[in-house]
Amino acid sequence: MSLIYILNGPNLNLLGKRQPHIYGHETLADVEADCCRLASELGHDIRFHQSNREYEIIDWIHEAREDGAGIVINPAAFTHTSVAILDALNTFEQPVIEVHISNVHKRESFRHHSFVSHRADGVIAGLGTEGYQLAIRRVASLIEVAAKK
Repeated sequence: MSLIYILNGPNLNLLGKRQPHIYGHETLADVEADCCRLASELGHDIRFHQSNREYEIIDWIHEAREDGAGIVINPAAFTHTSVAILDALNTFEQPVIEVHISNVHKRESFRHHSFVSHRADGVIAGLGTEGYQLAIRRVASLIEVAAKK
């Protein structure tokens, strides 16, 4: 079983409580349960983390270098500000999919730029929490392709 890291940035611990008109009513625990179920169906394990601290996300990316087969990351506000997360992701040689619950391109202009997108193998935005499941499916597919090489 390959290990997929699912990393979540600041304020996602408030998912379901904070601006539900933008982010929906599902909690992060709901998202984690859905991700665990799907990953298991696809034959993968996950490590699911959330932090409001940039350095913890960087540490998890470094950890994933050792045992991760892919990363799904919703960097939240760090998307638009963190060169450090980009630098960490650039050290990770496996697939990376960037996820955003809202359509960042319909929001404030500062949200239109993503440092993480410079490294991501794909970006999913505006599909709600379903975007996580689509990202897991894509990472699983990329892992499978790499295994056949």
